[in-house]
Amino acid sequence: MKTGLETSILPAGRAAAEAAARTLAAGGLVAFPTETVYGLGADAANATAVAHIYNAKGRPAFNPLIAHVPDLAAARRIGRFDARALKLAEAFWPGPLTLVVPKADDCPVADLATAGLDTVAIRIPAHPVAEAILRAFGGAVVAPSANLSGHVSPTRAAHVESDLAGRIDLIVDGGPVTVGVESTIVGCFEAPMLLRPGGLSRERIETVLGTPLARPPVEAESDDSQPLAPGMMASHYAPRAPVRLHARDVAPGEALLAFGPDRLPGQDAGAVMNLSPAADLDEAAANLFGYLRSLDAKAPKAIAVMTIPEEGLGEAINDRLRRAAVAR
Repeated sequence: MKTGLETSILPAGRAAAEAAARTLAAGGLVAFPTETVYGLGADAANATAVAHIYNAKGRPAFNPLIAHVPDLAAARRIGRFDARALKLAEAFWPGPLTLVVPKADDCPVADLATAGLDTVAIRIPAHPVAEAILRAFGGAVVAPSANLSGHVSPTRAAHVESDLAGRIDLIVDGGPVTVGVESTIVGCFEAPMLLRPGGLSRERIETVLGTPLARPPVEAESDDSQPLAPGMMASHYAPRAPVRLHARDVAPGEALLAFGPDRLPGQDAGAVMNLSPAADLDEAAANLFGYLRSLDAKAPKAIAVMTIPEEGLGEAINDRLRRAAVAR
């Protein structure tokens, strides 16, 4: 594990983008904001730099990474897009959608970043700081979430610093993110497949495609199996405290992650954070990881979570919560 680095923190701006580009070109690691969560970036073509991401995060090397690029032309240099993939890219990029497509001939992305698969995951983030860094660097940047592997994803620079200070070279502070859950991942296979729900709802994607998204034939059953895409590990996005889903009451010593205006028996006895008192799923998604971190910092016996509707962004929220609740 590469530790003991002096981690610099710079406010977002032209100087920070240029510093980030220099750091990436030198094989260093840079955390920066996207609209979804903060990412931990490395030069996608530099296998040694990619290895440093896995080391810094403690991430299994069979879990692939997403390559971030500034525009569709750059995306087509690393991946092959059929008509449906192009349709999705043109409809939703820049934005919280990752497309898994076949590698282009002479794809520069290091094999380690694709976990030995013949596909590559690509995204164009919709964030001015991310775009400035990508354009200043000039190449693809692989960037998983900027946190310790399996821990709660970071939505502020302070979350990155808490997990990775001393392990990475630079953090670019662009303030809180807006979406708050990772990108939706669609595999552009013979039948387009929803590999991970995220910041773009299934319904919007299916409307553009004109057909339902398929589901993976077998999802990761354990943390020892190779996922088809990032974020499919069985245990993922987890705080240190156990997570109890569909709570109807709050036990002594538990914290509560609430949703909506209703109150639960026992919630006055412990820490409570409400994802959205108005039951707004977009607001809940933006608050999810930050509130999990805040409750976890209080060292509760467990975190009880109220039921979240399985619709719109609720599908992504529930996916993250189910993975957070897997026994570790």
